[in-house]
Amino acid sequence: MERQKQIAHLLNEAFEGRVADLRKSIETAHQALRLCELPEDLELKGDALNKLSLFHMIVGEHEKSIHFAQEAIRIFEDLGNPKGLADAKYNIAGVYYKTDNYHLGMKHLVEARIIYQDLHDSANLSRTEKSLATIYEYFGDEKNAERCYRQAINEAHKVGDQNLESNAYNNLSGIYLKQNRIAEALDLVERSIEMKSKTGDIRGIAFAYYGRGKVYAAQEKYEAAEEDFKRALEIHIKVEERLGLGMVYCRLGALYYETGRLDLAWDYLQEGLKHSKKYHIAITTYKCHLLLYKFFKTRGNIEAALTQLEEYQRIKNEVTKTQTFQIIENYELIGRMHELEAENRMQKEKAEIMEKKNLAENLARQHQDFLSTMSHEIRTPLNAIINIIELLKNENEEGKEELMQSLEYSSQNLMMLIQNILDFNKLDAGKAKLHPHPVLLSELLENLCHSVEHLGKSKGLKIETHIDTLLKQYYLVDQSSITHILINLLSNAIKFTDVGMVRLEATVAENRKDQHKVRFSIIDTGIGIARENLYDIFDSYSQVQPVTTKKHGGTGLGLAIVKKLVELHGSKIEVESTPGKGTTFSFQLDLTLCPPPAERHPTHVPGLKWKKVLLAEDNKINALVASKVLGNLGMQVYFAANGQEAVNASNEQKFDIILMDIHMPVMNGFEAAKAIRITPNVNNTTPILGFTADVTAINDNKFSQFFDDFLFKPLDPVKAMDIISRILGLVA
Repeated sequence: MERQKQIAHLLNEAFEGRVADLRKSIETAHQALRLCELPEDLELKGDALNKLSLFHMIVGEHEKSIHFAQEAIRIFEDLGNPKGLADAKYNIAGVYYKTDNYHLGMKHLVEARIIYQDLHDSANLSRTEKSLATIYEYFGDEKNAERCYRQAINEAHKVGDQNLESNAYNNLSGIYLKQNRIAEALDLVERSIEMKSKTGDIRGIAFAYYGRGKVYAAQEKYEAAEEDFKRALEIHIKVEERLGLGMVYCRLGALYYETGRLDLAWDYLQEGLKHSKKYHIAITTYKCHLLLYKFFKTRGNIEAALTQLEEYQRIKNEVTKTQTFQIIENYELIGRMHELEAENRMQKEKAEIMEKKNLAENLARQHQDFLSTMSHEIRTPLNAIINIIELLKNENEEGKEELMQSLEYSSQNLMMLIQNILDFNKLDAGKAKLHPHPVLLSELLENLCHSVEHLGKSKGLKIETHIDTLLKQYYLVDQSSITHILINLLSNAIKFTDVGMVRLEATVAENRKDQHKVRFSIIDTGIGIARENLYDIFDSYSQVQPVTTKKHGGTGLGLAIVKKLVELHGSKIEVESTPGKGTTFSFQLDLTLCPPPAERHPTHVPGLKWKKVLLAEDNKINALVASKVLGNLGMQVYFAANGQEAVNASNEQKFDIILMDIHMPVMNGFEAAKAIRITPNVNNTTPILGFTADVTAINDNKFSQFFDDFLFKPLDPVKAMDIISRILGLVA
């Protein structure tokens, strides 16, 4: 184990040090290879062979590079290690395309790329894409070259590898230079130099200096170009970078030729030709011949010029014809690569869709949790306020009536604000349903206007009503939703009206046998709405005229809720407005006539007297209020401060009914109800009512099965009496 750690350390040291001292890296990798003696060292041996292949490829020792890579392939094929196999193929590809065997280079690169893509290895994908781009660039396919360079940048950026990213920037700048996009080319190569300076990649910065030198030469900044080329030359000699050295010799020869320094041009071209032939770099070989042709032509030596031209054409044609033919033979492999790319993109898109779906579901759950908590935290104190007001009203204390009205209005107004948010959530989730029952419509409308009258009077407004006499009949109506629609519209009209009046109109638009089409309109003389805003006012959280927002306040949900509620009735909301003169909101509903409901006047049910009720409630004020309400019904109330106490009490004595708060410490109401139902005790079958300010509790299918019904805070005495009486079988 210690030996293997030592081998891994040496290989890591060799790889990290390659940019500064490649010869030392080769020695270190050989040292690691010699330590790989046992069968369990095969993985590390293959890694050592791959690194040696890479290092020898960089210094131009191509036969050694291919030898080590082939040895690595044999090992990794036996081990079934695709990553090691791809690394070896990449190294072999590097040898081939750097010695102008582009078809073999492309073949091995594509095979390596397929493996890297399957492994989601972005770092090696970046290297492979850059090498493929180089081959495309050689054959003049600038479109595919640019695509591959950009992909190389994207893959490098994914893993935060600035060396790989800057390599691709440098090469892409060369494409831009060929397209005469000089400013963009300079920007990219400057970015590459900056990144290389930070990472300390000596070899890489030499290629970047070479790239910037080409841009300077195109701008005819020859001194700056010469300086960059010589910087690159010095580094390439030091680190033994064969391909880079040949490129710089050739480029310096071209620079000196362009600037008329023919002796220097001759020296560098001769050196470049000698170097390129020695290391089989065909591309710089025939480029040097072309420049020497121009050199001899300038000197007037036509015979020598023709010799150089013939040699240039011979080498280029030999390479180009062979490579082009064999590249075409590899198009089937390239086509497979693109098919795999498309398939991988589809898989990625599918994964992204699933991720977005999961995110949406998580957000929905978070949204639901937020609403649940908000409902509980805000409605709980309101429960105390509203019920205390109700109890105090019965005391008939003089001088408190006006104060009680103001307090009651403030509480109900806050409750409506919360209800707006909760109703919007239910409507938005598509869970809202209508529950019609007999309602005397004219009376309901009069009461609604009366409920907002004091709000209008506080602003000096006149609240008017015009209700068709035909509406003095009973209709099957969802009273809650109709109330919500009209209260929102009336409150909104009052909010945005400072002078004049607000009027509610209700008329029978169509009179059929058992059904009336009723048109409702809310008219005001307020600030009005600009035409361009008429389509936005019904959007969630939308408020027109932002400059007035602070003055008028609101959540921006009111009209969104109105629109959804009207649509729930199968109708649509209409609006007409003139800025500075007022606004009219209208909608029509088909309402069915029905007989009046059976009269019910009882204020209590005799059968409730002495019934034992266990009240589980952690809030002392709410417990006090609820006990008063239940006591007025004649019931005996027993307390539990949390769910665990409720479970304990249910084990001790029999109750007629249990009222269980949901949000409690120690054990919540859901868990307590479940424990009472499934644990043997005298209250296994006792009716349990959820007693909560959380209106979302009823939607929790996991726990709602343990409750017979729900009572919502603030506790309505009449509703409490009705539901408890029904659950206990005291009324039909």
